[in-house]
Amino acid sequence: MYTTEVAILSSAIRRVIWWVFTGNRGGPNRARLIIALKERPMNANQLAEILGMDYKTVRHHLGVLSKNRLIVGEGDGYGTMYFLSPELEQEYDEFAKIWDRIGRKQIM
Repeated sequence: MYTTEVAILSSAIRRVIWWVFTGNRGGPNRARLIIALKERPMNANQLAEILGMDYKTVRHHLGVLSKNRLIVGEGDGYGTMYFLSPELEQEYDEFAKIWDRIGRKQIM
């Protein structure tokens, strides 16, 4: 990729991060999922158990995160393992800055 293309992609991912985590009520739960997946890949059931969330709620938020290219799933069905997307890995510091500045207040 050319430098201009990288800058455009980076800017687009930042906008998505702002919208997904601060633009609606589900942001705090989505952020908790991202923070957990930063530690290690997990499936939906593992995430639900670790975070004390309803399985269907976790699946819903995983769908939103996948649709916005912030996570990727490997495998099929119940055993699908989720990972941070390469785009979010690259912009994780931006996510952390946004979350430190705005998001933590929503779950404290």
